[in-house]
Amino acid sequence: MYLIKKLIVCLDQTPLDQTLIEYASFIAKVNQAKKIYFTNVIKNLSIPKEVLEEFPNLIENMINERKEAMEKMVNEYFPEIKGLAISYVVKEGNLAKKVLKLAEEKSVDMILIGRKVELPGTGVASQRLARRASCSLLIVPEGSKPKITKLLVPSDFSDYSKDALEEAIMIVARHGGHAEIVCQNVFSVPTGYHFTGKSYEEFSEIMKMHAEINYRKFIRKIDTKGIKITPIYTKDDDDDPVQEIVSKAIEVGADGIIIGAKGRTAATALFIGSMAERLIQFNDSLPLLVTRPKGKNAGILDYILEI
Repeated sequence: MYLIKKLIVCLDQTPLDQTLIEYASFIAKVNQAKKIYFTNVIKNLSIPKEVLEEFPNLIENMINERKEAMEKMVNEYFPEIKGLAISYVVKEGNLAKKVLKLAEEKSVDMILIGRKVELPGTGVASQRLARRASCSLLIVPEGSKPKITKLLVPSDFSDYSKDALEEAIMIVARHGGHAEIVCQNVFSVPTGYHFTGKSYEEFSEIMKMHAEINYRKFIRKIDTKGIKITPIYTKDDDDDPVQEIVSKAIEVGADGIIIGAKGRTAATALFIGSMAERLIQFNDSLPLLVTRPKGKNAGILDYILEI
């Protein structure tokens, strides 16, 4: 895992900007970040050529106005941090495309984007950024407050789960090591259980027992740095593990959820994984960090074709 030295923060001139700026400050302090790009993307402008000829400075003035508005918000909610440089970037076009390109050009470690609940907007950009970004993505719902007392990490004991748990351990360690990590495994009873002669309840206990065994094997491979990690096992009765994850995170009072994305290479066509995809779609309650080892994104050819 790596520290967050370079960060893109996506602002859109709504009240959500305050939340994102406060989160950026929270992240920057702990990681001793060196550079933050506060970014605003203006949707494709359809300005007639004749209007541009008559007002040649129209777009330039618009961009300057956006930069000034961002700077004003940042000055209000972002305390000065020694050694940190701030840039204001305004682009025109598709949000996901422009942010992905900026992330690639600047080799950033994390993209921070908001999740609107009451405010108008959709999560389309979040989905695309999570699929294509060459770094981690933090999605913060409006109204969230930055704090670390308890984190929930869903785990199927895969390498992606290992990445997510190690990221959680590093985050907690850098915040003093006192927060708790809840490692949740969601299991289900296979439909053919009755052929074994066992009841539903008996086979449920068998599945849970195997999950406990797999957790013990899994955690032995990880340096926990003395952080308190609590394993929990949740039976999924309605074939919707994502709902179980979000419900459990709210129940235990988690401050956020961390999940690992599937790394991508030029030879693969897999997305970030169905669990991460569904979590991005379903979760609007808690900050969600989708971790990806830096650089593990789609191949450069895929990237160019999509951009």
